[in-house]
Amino acid sequence: MKDKNISVAVIRRLPKYHRYLKELLDKDIRRISSKELSSIIGFTASQIRQDLNNFGGFGQQGYGYNVEDLYSEISKILGLTRKYNVVIVGAGNLGQALANYTSFGRLGFDLKAMFDINPKFMGLKINDVEVLDMDKFESFVNENDVEIVYICTSRAGAQDVADRIQKTNVKAIWNFAPIDLKVKEDIIVENVHLIDNLLTVSYFLKENL
Repeated sequence: MKDKNISVAVIRRLPKYHRYLKELLDKDIRRISSKELSSIIGFTASQIRQDLNNFGGFGQQGYGYNVEDLYSEISKILGLTRKYNVVIVGAGNLGQALANYTSFGRLGFDLKAMFDINPKFMGLKINDVEVLDMDKFESFVNENDVEIVYICTSRAGAQDVADRIQKTNVKAIWNFAPIDLKVKEDIIVENVHLIDNLLTVSYFLKENL
């Protein structure tokens, strides 16, 4: 699969397949056609077949897709057959909200600690996860094989956190700070710019008024 030139657009659709297939399993639906899946998920049947064919297809003509098998295969493609050790930097409202979101843990993202520079957060436990001083950051992430850091700091502090991450064994950053981070090419960065998303909503709202 690593040799295939699969577009980012296809990869970004995979989590939606994963989510809807889980909902189908919860309803005890075991088989579904691309046409039926299309009416549920919002992609065309042709798009669904094209997307899945990038990874082998998985469907059978005249039968459709086995929901449980397809869910399992997409889980594998998304790397959800193993656990990831993660930490959160920034113990404010956003960091605490992420720490309290239990679905991350169910998917295999195991929150090991939170970090902050504000003394008022030191020793605080959020969902049984302790907030530690940033002085302990590098040693903790290396000793605990942390692979992903969620950055929930202000814009001003985010690049400093990214610089410190680059001195560790961390492989990926989930960045909620409103800044495009500068990091080494071998570190994966996924940006979640909340203001950008809200302004997109504003645009579509304006167009529909």
